[in-house]
Amino acid sequence: MTVPSPLRVEGAPLRIDLHAHSTASDGMASPTKFVETAASAGLDVVALTDHDTVDGVAEAVAAAGPLGVRVVPGVELSVMDGKDEVHLLGLYLADIAAIADALTTFREGRTARAEAMVAALNAKGVPVTMEAVSREAAGGAYGRPHVARALVAGGFVADVREAFDTWLGMGKPAFVEKPRLDVADGVAVVHRAGGLAIWAHPGDDGRRGKFERMVAAGIDGAEVRHPGHNGSDVARIGALVEFFHLVPSGGSDWHGAMGGPRMLGAVQVPSEWLARHEERLAMRRNAVPVREP
Repeated sequence: MTVPSPLRVEGAPLRIDLHAHSTASDGMASPTKFVETAASAGLDVVALTDHDTVDGVAEAVAAAGPLGVRVVPGVELSVMDGKDEVHLLGLYLADIAAIADALTTFREGRTARAEAMVAALNAKGVPVTMEAVSREAAGGAYGRPHVARALVAGGFVADVREAFDTWLGMGKPAFVEKPRLDVADGVAVVHRAGGLAIWAHPGDDGRRGKFERMVAAGIDGAEVRHPGHNGSDVARIGALVEFFHLVPSGGSDWHGAMGGPRMLGAVQVPSEWLARHEERLAMRRNAVPVREP
């Protein structure tokens, strides 16, 4: 399939978005459609970072070749910093098979979690089924958005927001905790697969004390640019990334939006940031010690 894309000016900076999701987890577009959307948006480099799965990576890479788009193999892991959940991006994964094996346990935990949410809803008189949730997941790793969409499809709630506000949000009747994985363990999984571990959308939590713990756990960088960050977040997180000698990253956190701040390519990474990623990646893969603060 030929997908028209904006003409690039020779020597112009690359257009880069390093955070996106497909139907392999909770996105709305298939891995192939994700790449086609990236090409249509004039993007040169994109990362597929589905939640706790790399099942969509091979399809995305295959689709990218004819379109001239570089796909960075990635994943987004849900990990725990004490009692707080943190999201960790694994970028530039070299050994997809190894990380897929490591993620099997977490994927099974997601299935058990979805089953527990359905059971809790049933106990409260909401007759949603796992079959309905599976239809929404379409073969991807289960997440709360799939249960929410099943509730909407069944007519039990008006929209996804109501599903979370009434049933699935933290402290609500059908909320179930995710399987736990500590930050250091998540970083180790990414590093064993040959990738860089990037703290995703730190937001207001991106302050020195937490950065110190994340650096001690072995992260390589943090997202500076994200649609959930305001100007103050960008400045503070960017300064801490430089202070701790980490690499800055960013992206739209795309789930399928065709407009607005989370549209694919709406948040981009400068070409020089990509060069810093590649430098750090080369040092890590060559076992050259990375400078620490």
